[in-house]
Amino acid sequence: METVSKTKGAGGRRGGERKKSVPKSVKAGLQFPVGRIARYLKKGRYAQRTGVGAPIYLAAVLEYLAAEVLELAGNAARDNKKNRINPRHVLLAVKNDEELGKLLQGVTIASGGVLPNINPVLLPKKSTAAADSDKASKSPKKSPKKA
Repeated sequence: METVSKTKGAGGRRGGERKKSVPKSVKAGLQFPVGRIARYLKKGRYAQRTGVGAPIYLAAVLEYLAAEVLELAGNAARDNKKNRINPRHVLLAVKNDEELGKLLQGVTIASGGVLPNINPVLLPKKSTAAADSDKASKSPKKSPKKA
């Protein structure tokens, strides 16, 4: 006897088992949500039409920037002997990096503070201070004369 298999209907939807859906982020090998970024691009009306690759590219760029900032901020936290990254560490990471500093030039990070910087004019001169200390250390102390 012949076995009759179920025929699939329109578009292959009826009958048979349905495949499990795979997110676009997994297909692209990214952590950032490609589908959500695509939705934001469409709802934001940045353009009349959006290409298929645009949200993937944007997600990849955002993920790279986030990873870069987090890595540098983690290094700054470790330098300050802390386990957690706080806004101060993010500020130090961004301002000390040349390219990120240029990208985020006009950005203010809340609770970040400022870079430690003392104008060299305000510092005491080393030449006169060093000379005075050398003279003081070289002159031997004379013991008082006994009468």
